[in-house]
Amino acid sequence: MTVTAQEVVKTDKSRIACDGGGEHPRVWLQIARDPGHVDCPYCECRFVLQADAGH
Repeated sequence: MTVTAQEVVKTDKSRIACDGGGEHPRVWLQIARDPGHVDCPYCECRFVLQADAGH
């Protein structure tokens, strides 16, 4: 069995869009301060809000 590492993207925006690089429909995601990250429900890419983000 091959395990693929989850992609992690750091951002300074609390609202981001993910389309999996064109692999799935574009979805808009909201990152809450707690826990400070959100995972795309399609591709499981994790978006992490940077600690110094001004939101």
